This record gives sequence, C-alpha cells and structure tokens, in this order.
Amino acid sequence: MEQLEVFQEHRGRMFGIAYRMLGSATEADEVLQDAWLRWQSVDHETVKEPAAFLAKTVTNLCLNQLTSARARRETYVGEWLPEPVLTGARLDDLGPLDEVAQRESVSFALLTVLEKLTPAERAAYVLREAFAYSHREVADLIGTTEANARQLHSRARKRVAADQEPQEVDTGKWRVFVERFLAAAQLGDIAGLESLLAADVVSRADSGGKARAARQPVVGRSNVARYLTGVLEKFGAGFTTHFAQANGEPVLLVADSGAVAAIVFLTIENGELANLDFVMNPDKLGHVGEQLSRIGGVPGLG
Repeated sequence: MEQLEVFQEHRGRMFGIAYRMLGSATEADEVLQDAWLRWQSVDHETVKEPAAFLAKTVTNLCLNQLTSARARRETYVGEWLPEPVLTGARLDDLGPLDEVAQRESVSFALLTVLEKLTPAERAAYVLREAFAYSHREVADLIGTTEANARQLHSRARKRVAADQEPQEVDTGKWRVFVERFLAAAQLGDIAGLESLLAADVVSRADSGGKARAARQPVVGRSNVARYLTGVLEKFGAGFTTHFAQANGEPVLLVADSGAVAAIVFLTIENGELANLDFVMNPDKLGHVGEQLSRIGGVPGLG
C-alpha cells in the first residue's frame, strides 16, 4: 500500500485524537500536516504497525502544541473557547457520533473542561476514554510507564467528573425553547427573556478581539437579558439564525451576508437557559465555513 493510502486510512483517527487534545480543528489540521511530513521521511520498512506509529506521532505533536498553546492563550484577547466542528448528516469530520459516549467525547462542554488538565492528563484521558486504548498502549503513545499512565487517567477522570455532568439533549424540546428565546430577544422583551434565563446564567463570547463581543463573561439573569437585547438592537440588522448541529449537539448558526458570523451553544438546565457560548472569532469559524462549502449549505439537525 502506498504511503498516502496508509496515511489516509488512518486520517480520521488522527484528526479525532488531535481535535480532542487541542480543542481546535485548525490546529488539528496543522498537526496532521506535520504528521504527514514525518510519515514521508520515515523508513517504512522499520514501521511494523503504521496505526500505532501515526497515533504516537500525532499525540507527541499535540503534546508539544499544547505546551505552546498555553502560553498563547494567556495573551488571548477575551474568553478562549474550543473551535466548533459541524456534525450530522453528510458531515463526518469527527467520525460517527451515534452513541452517547461518542457525542460526549467531542462535546463543547467536555472540550472546555479538558482545558483545565495538564497536557499529559489530557492525552491520557482522550486516548483512554475516546479511543479505548489500554493503559499500556497509552503509556507507549505518550512515552511514560503504565503505572503513570493509569495515574494520569485517574486524575483526569476525577477532574472531568467534578466539572461536568453529561446531559442527553432532547433536540425537539431544545429547539422549541430556543425559538421562544430568540423571539423574546429579537422583540427586545427583557421580561420575557428573563423568564427563560437561570438566575446565575453565564454568557461568554470568544471573539479573539476580532468581532464585537463582551471580553468578559456576562453573569446573571438581568445582566444577560439586557446585554443580549442591546447587542441585537445595535448590531442585529442583517443577521440570520439557522438551526444546525456541532460537536454532536444542536446549536444556532448565525450568518451575516452569507458568511458564518457565530456558532452559539445554548445549555438548558431544569427548563432554564444556564449557559450561552458564542464562538465568534473568524479564525475559529474557518473550518465550519469549509464544511458548509463542501455540502452546499447549512445542515439540519439530522
């Protein structure tokens, strides 16, 4: 089998590892480009298991990337959020997400929590939880002992469990709720909007300083309601909203003159809107734009 064919055969898993480890589709693509260069330069007669070699190459590249990424994020303008990837019908960048565990492994909430882990903890968690590598295999992939791999995974699981409670989303109910939310926001109905928000609701926006958005989280029912209606009144003209799916969950896709302006994750808990996460940095919407160009439009919830 030719070098390119072997690489392409394992590309899906490599992208899956890199995306979960980095929280960025753009950076994951860059890692795969570096992995391809290394794959081309290696003596293939010495590679007994291409899948293991490529997984290890990608894992090590991601570990290096995470170390430098932490420094970059310290100087990032405003909130940093993971980069979304559209999923659903005809979109297989993240592979099949037919099971709850598969969706959870790429959920926006989980990727956000993984940012709190050390690079080694994150690698151990992703490799074990998302790809079912054994502790021995994880140790080989990240270059440590099996005992240490177990410890890294154990610490990571505890931190994730403490910060995240996975919830299965009823897409139909989510959509009905969000339609009410959008109607109130677009009408400037602050009282109606407040009735849909949790008392401690948090709105975060990742603009990277390249889009109009609050650079600090907006917290509290009254503050968020007034912030949202104010933004729509001032900047909402020309924007259109579409229901789509990203990272295995329903989202709002906001478009401006045909271009993606934002992907919005809305978390509903106990019948109230608890979190709004706006990904607005154009650098983090490029992959979504490429996905849409491949399928010719905004995908449905599927």
